[in-house]
Amino acid sequence: MVSPVTDGPGPGDVPLDRITLTGLRVRGHHGVLPAERELGQEFVIDAVVWLDVTEAARHDDVTRTVHYGELAETLAEIVGGPPVDLIETLAQRLVAACLRADRVVRAEVTVHKPAAPIPIPFGDVAVTVTRARPADPPPPAGPAPEGR
Repeated sequence: MVSPVTDGPGPGDVPLDRITLTGLRVRGHHGVLPAERELGQEFVIDAVVWLDVTEAARHDDVTRTVHYGELAETLAEIVGGPPVDLIETLAQRLVAACLRADRVVRAEVTVHKPAAPIPIPFGDVAVTVTRARPADPPPPAGPAPEGR
């Protein structure tokens, strides 16, 4: 298994850095119940993206990293966009958006639903989804060796 702090399992691994966005609050209309869809509620989003920020730091250049302000706007658009029944679905959409940035190797998104319709007192309901960019496919094999 690949460690979340490197991009591969071997000795030449490049340590990965993290950008963390915590507590993004966005109103959305997600849920199974009609009242959730109609009235909406606040969702709280935490996102972590793993990438190498060496070049961004070396050149002091925001174009060589993930702009966390733009990431926040993208995630907010998704949460505020078309409703889904499950926060699992919402988390999957958010993590996929994080992985669209070429520099991101791995992403983790937690969707908190603090006003979930549960009749028993609770502190939080959350779903966390972690995904990695798929590894590059192996190069095509050469022609099959001829049999003897």
